[in-house]
Amino acid sequence: MSAKSSCRRLEGKIAIVAGGSTGIGRITAARLAAEGASVLVGAPISEAEALNLLVSEISSGGGIAASHCFDATDDASVANLVVTAANHFGHVDIVHANFADLRVIHQDSDVLSVSDEVLERTLEVNLKGMFRLTRHALPQLLARGGGAMIYTSSTASITGKPVRPCYAMSKAGLNALVRHVASGWGRQGVRANAILPGFVLTDENRPYLPEGFEQSALREMFSVRLGRPEDVAAMVALLASDEGAWINGQSIAVDGGCTMR
Repeated sequence: MSAKSSCRRLEGKIAIVAGGSTGIGRITAARLAAEGASVLVGAPISEAEALNLLVSEISSGGGIAASHCFDATDDASVANLVVTAANHFGHVDIVHANFADLRVIHQDSDVLSVSDEVLERTLEVNLKGMFRLTRHALPQLLARGGGAMIYTSSTASITGKPVRPCYAMSKAGLNALVRHVASGWGRQGVRANAILPGFVLTDENRPYLPEGFEQSALREMFSVRLGRPEDVAAMVALLASDEGAWINGQSIAVDGGCTMR
């Protein structure tokens, strides 16, 4: 795991990383801790072992972290994640909403053939889950006089593809939620932003990529390499810090130049 930083921009801050056991979330949790934040990392109970390992690694590196299992489809479970962070650390300043169901995405074909079950599951986790987390996290941020809500969206929310309509719809809806939060509570110190990653190469997806995929993906972007979780983690850390204080209501692509607006 690599999440080194020479900055301590988040000293004394309390962060929740909801969806942090692998990939982008894992590296982001480590990055926030390296910058001085105390971090509660959440993930489904099936990923409890990976959560505990991450907390151990952060702690052994001098950071402060704890773990908590939650279900994004259960409102009470999401509420408990937020309450646990506030009770354990005293308050909440930063929320990185980073979860999505990336198993059902393989069945997300097209509007003519995709099943209602795939549609409902995708929206239940990717969009409604984010709504639930926002609903329970906002009061904590407001009690602190403001804070940062940072969501992992996707470039799929702004581009057109012949496949995965449910996923794209869920992420486009998430971008709308970001604008709602920013416009509704920006004057009370809350800033909300979405990060739109392009293809990010992780330890988890690398073994399953077909031969030639990396070269094909590079041809679609204006960059010398594919994305890394560290690229997204760096943007999360910026948006969470005081250096990101005047960024609000934005959907920011971190994609090697795949999308240019």
